[in-house]
Amino acid sequence: MCGILVTTDPKTDQKAFEKGLAELKDRGPDMGRIIVLKGKGILGFQRLSIMGLDETGMQPFEKDGSYVVCNGELYGFRPVRKELEAEGYAFRSDSDCEIILPLYEKYGTGMFNHLDSEYAMVIYDAKKDSFIASRDPIGIRPMFYGYTENGKICFGSTPASLMPIAHDIHAFPPGTYYEDGRFIPYTTIWHAEETSSDDLETACKKIHDKLTDGVLKRLDADAPIGFLLSGGLDSSLVCAIAQKACSKPIRTFAIGMDVDAIDLKYAREVSEYIGSDHTEITMTKQEVLDALPEVIRVLGTWDITTIRASMGMYLLCKKIHETTDVHVLYTGEISDELFGYKYTDFAPDAESFQLEAEKRIRELHYYDVLRADRCISSNSMEGRVPFGDLAFVRYVMSIDPELKRNHYHMGKYLLRHAFEKDEILPKDILFRDKAAFSDAVGHSLADDLKEFAEQKYSDQAFEEGCRKYSWCPPYTKESLMYRDIFESFYPGMDDMIPAYWLPNQTWKGCQVTDPSARYLSNYGASGI
Repeated sequence: MCGILVTTDPKTDQKAFEKGLAELKDRGPDMGRIIVLKGKGILGFQRLSIMGLDETGMQPFEKDGSYVVCNGELYGFRPVRKELEAEGYAFRSDSDCEIILPLYEKYGTGMFNHLDSEYAMVIYDAKKDSFIASRDPIGIRPMFYGYTENGKICFGSTPASLMPIAHDIHAFPPGTYYEDGRFIPYTTIWHAEETSSDDLETACKKIHDKLTDGVLKRLDADAPIGFLLSGGLDSSLVCAIAQKACSKPIRTFAIGMDVDAIDLKYAREVSEYIGSDHTEITMTKQEVLDALPEVIRVLGTWDITTIRASMGMYLLCKKIHETTDVHVLYTGEISDELFGYKYTDFAPDAESFQLEAEKRIRELHYYDVLRADRCISSNSMEGRVPFGDLAFVRYVMSIDPELKRNHYHMGKYLLRHAFEKDEILPKDILFRDKAAFSDAVGHSLADDLKEFAEQKYSDQAFEEGCRKYSWCPPYTKESLMYRDIFESFYPGMDDMIPAYWLPNQTWKGCQVTDPSARYLSNYGASGI
């Protein structure tokens, strides 16, 4: 995980730029570098060494006066590198990102559709004398943009990095590149061009093979790796697939509240079954409350669901960073958006199910992907998301949505059935009811946060406080507390997040005001 900051305004104050780049030192603690392009702009990079660990892998990379800064992992880069070497290109490092400039020279902006990667990058094209920026199709790697007082665009890994040099800051749209003042979509991964005719067994076979490939290609790292393990289906599958491929025990990590953790017992069961080197962490009510302001600062959001789910993840990542040498963490995000949440059981028809999946994938970079990136990167590690593998996502989105709907008395049945014959997980884990992460670390976590907010605001203070905000106004004391904390770090920037994450309020059975799945009538055994 790295951090990038670029201004296309040559009049940008360098001290202000350095202040912005300093905001990215958690993302890239190993080394920093600034390149001033006289009369053009400034490029900044903070590095966390993952591939090609020596200094030759430091960015920006340069070729014939053109430069690139990239926060990303380019999977399958080794055969591409060999092809470029055969064509006469001499590499000076082992970094995957060094292939970008020769690829750009070869394909231009068409390169972005060729990349199998999670990335955010900015290129200065010396021949065109222009800047080109791009972000991966899902938005797994963060990038924001804003404008200087002179109206020139800037790009940064976080809003905080841009605040010293720019205003009007927003998320850079995934699957898009910027060139000559225009944002141009190069893919819409959330929308399948055609529906697959595969039957259930064929679909499950492809799900199995494509997810396995997505995990295995992400095991390529020169730095120590670890796995977040909740004991739920998604993280357990990632761990089990990886452990089967590794010759020694992988390192797994789980967290729960000290009083009512649900996940810890299931994570322990998975670890014992697959033979991982497992670490359990517990957190207290006071630790959660103490960490709340820092978590909101790191996240750059006021969304209730994202903040609740981040408390355990942030504290776990913090502990991993403080006590181990792990630099790369694997997670189970993006499965729910593809295969369904508890609330998507209420989808009235297949088309509605598919449209909801498209919406969730399209907006992922505001919610779960944002959470995973910030919790991991703010603790100087890199997150990898196998369920976000591009070939896997494209295929799952193409499956007939009628097959993906819950006709099986078990959500995400296709994913479960796909790995049933492998026996890489205990059957009770493979078919364990879905539990929301913020609940599964302990129901008391959300209850403690709501209680804290109730104590913080009187009814009158709540009413007055809500009137301060016109954009997605707070509607509970908990949401007002989060918004006030957010405003203290990001004044006037609340429109960076488009809406509260909630189940589809137009569906019967989904009219809930609390986003936790435990308030749905079909929550069932999820909280046991």
